[in-house]
Amino acid sequence: MSKRPDRPLPIGTPAGVEVLTKILTQGPIPRVKIARRTGLSQAAVTKAVAPLIDAGFVTDQPGATEGRAELGIGRPVSPLTVVANSVSVIGLKVTPTDLIGVTTDFKAGIRTVRHQQLTERTPAAVIDRLAELAHELIATLDDQAGPLIGIGVAVSGDVDAQHGVVRDSPFMGWRDVPVAALLGERLQVPVVVSNDVRALTVAEHWFGVGVDADSFAVVTIGSGVGCGLYINGEVVSGAHGVSGELGHLPLAPGDLVCTCGRRGCVETVASSDAILARVRETTGQPDLDLSGAIQLAHEGDAHAREAFDRAGEVIGSALAAMVNLVGPELVVIAGEGVADYDLYEDRMRQAFAEHAFGAAGEATLMLRSHTFDDWARGAAATVIRSYVRGEPPLHR
Repeated sequence: MSKRPDRPLPIGTPAGVEVLTKILTQGPIPRVKIARRTGLSQAAVTKAVAPLIDAGFVTDQPGATEGRAELGIGRPVSPLTVVANSVSVIGLKVTPTDLIGVTTDFKAGIRTVRHQQLTERTPAAVIDRLAELAHELIATLDDQAGPLIGIGVAVSGDVDAQHGVVRDSPFMGWRDVPVAALLGERLQVPVVVSNDVRALTVAEHWFGVGVDADSFAVVTIGSGVGCGLYINGEVVSGAHGVSGELGHLPLAPGDLVCTCGRRGCVETVASSDAILARVRETTGQPDLDLSGAIQLAHEGDAHAREAFDRAGEVIGSALAAMVNLVGPELVVIAGEGVADYDLYEDRMRQAFAEHAFGAAGEATLMLRSHTFDDWARGAAATVIRSYVRGEPPLHR
């Protein structure tokens, strides 16, 4: 299995990037629709597509007719679609307890999944295990898979994606870890490192609910509370690589200390760890696990219900603050914490309605369940985006 395509992606202009992006995210799509949606002429679209077809990245999908097909009137249309197996990608998600890896095709379709437990969180130990997992996934790429173009790594916290450095990950206990350099040296494959929520947002933008949205946010609820933003045609990265840190808005009581070391963060009340801690404290059951806390709440235990109500209040207020600032049309609520969504949904929606200003409150709140496999797929999606755009470390 070659580590890079034998023939690099033949795109030489911004128009070519725009055309391939439309085919990749909205295909199968006829040339005429690409022209309408990009503002390019059909001749320019044809010129951009021709080398992609010749190189085997794009193909025509025959069989459609534009016009009154039932009357035999109209002209044949051959929508363009990406050849899924023209390349392969690996996505890796890092958590404090597990590593999750997937292989995907060019459309971010998951082909293979591997999970490994982590017993150590030190950067050296985790990099070793990531390299092992990557080698295991590379070995699954058979003759039907396209050449491997890169590996994406998704980690929670403050990530400098441009340099592939995890600057601060409280959950992992990492500071200034050059993940891309360390892992790339082991594997000799381009490595793209991203904040995990931002990677999930890229996947939703290119291959999910955000394909047709003008603006949207992805809010993840679990061990932490994260937020990815898609505004004005781009996933927001922030001037310093930090944006959408919903979990660290100071909306909770100031006596509560967050894992980040600051006080009053949303996560101190709304994360699954915070909810569990609150239920343990108020019920006097220190050995209770999260499933037990959820069960108590479903059974109507007042202490457990209070913990979830409090979480819903703070999450709803945080969502209102976010939509008031950036005004997305859609908010996707995702993550492992949505399993207990019904326990705080009413209070969350009530708080959201109370604090959302004017038309910002018309944003649609959508529940979307995600597994850790989806987070790893998000890491792969960041590689695909960098590859199409020719961004480092995947220069064309």
